[in-house]
Amino acid sequence: MQSNEGIVYICGAGPGDPNLITVRCMDLMRKCDIVLYDRLVGNEIISQIPLGTEKVYVGKSIGSSGLQHKINKIMVEYARQGKRVLRLKGGDPFIFGRGGEEAEFLQSKNIKFEIIPGISSALASPAYAGVPLTHRKYSSSVVITTGHEDPEKVEERINWKELSKTVDTVVILMGMERLPHIIEQLKNNGLSKKKDVIVIEAGTTKKQKFVHGKLDNILKKVKKGEIHSPAVIVVGEVTRLCKKLAWFSQ
Repeated sequence: MQSNEGIVYICGAGPGDPNLITVRCMDLMRKCDIVLYDRLVGNEIISQIPLGTEKVYVGKSIGSSGLQHKINKIMVEYARQGKRVLRLKGGDPFIFGRGGEEAEFLQSKNIKFEIIPGISSALASPAYAGVPLTHRKYSSSVVITTGHEDPEKVEERINWKELSKTVDTVVILMGMERLPHIIEQLKNNGLSKKKDVIVIEAGTTKKQKFVHGKLDNILKKVKKGEIHSPAVIVVGEVTRLCKKLAWFSQ
């Protein structure tokens, strides 16, 4: 990374609530020459970028891998012009945000970069719904996994059997499109159909809503409650606490 050219800041914008963005991220939004932002970065955050700063929307839907090559190219082009580039991503860039892949690409092109963590929806959405991922009575272990793996993989790599047997709380991101498959995998690999689960849409934002149920009825509840992506799925006994601790919706 020995370069006298520009720099790329791969930065997490947080889960949606603009109050949860980091001080470092806000500082970079004011100082950078160009901001490349994803679809999960809310308008309340985008509106705080100075008027003279160039903004480029590079939002992509799940599985649209072709756009990633264009994003990589844009980052390198601007950095080589001596620009300070803010690559603004929803949540945390290293939690299923492809931040690691982008950093690898920049390193391969000898472009300087910096990683700025953000609050992941995997942590924030349950917190805003009143679900502590760990609790001395209910959960001593947490796993964060994805519900949508790389479509180029030959076979699924998520070890549902081990998750079902050894982990108290499972947090699943990007799983709404495959929710029936995920529920079936959990039940087929040892979890009771009466296991508690919560699905939280648009966590930490004004649009947040959630449904709580069991593995055997959550699909019906999601449909009835009209819960859509983006959503976080949490499986485990701790989800029961939403009935007492859902402070944000109150």
